[in-house]
Amino acid sequence: MLDKKKIKEKLEKERDVLLEQLRDMGKLNTDTGEWEATPEEMDQPETDQNDMADRFEDFEKRSSMMKVLEPRLNNILRAIKGINRESFGMCEVCKKPIEMARMEANPAARTCKKHLEN
Repeated sequence: MLDKKKIKEKLEKERDVLLEQLRDMGKLNTDTGEWEATPEEMDQPETDQNDMADRFEDFEKRSSMMKVLEPRLNNILRAIKGINRESFGMCEVCKKPIEMARMEANPAARTCKKHLEN
């Protein structure tokens, strides 16, 4: 049987880590509700094209990471919101319980292993 209290604690911990990572790389656009990458702050003005290229490359990396972290955060928030529902821990496809090992590895899982790719 699922220990929802333990799962909720794990979800909240992961949420906090994700929020910290997102804040380090960008900011939340309050108009759209989406995270946007921001360039790394510079100690000194850009001196040449190499510095500008490095800064652009860093911005691209931040943008790419945010595209991974933001959906993960949204899944975590969705799981926290729905943890008290009777359907929590049930596969959204076949409606059977999600394997305990999968829930322990990914408490925000929405499908069983069989329907992982759906």
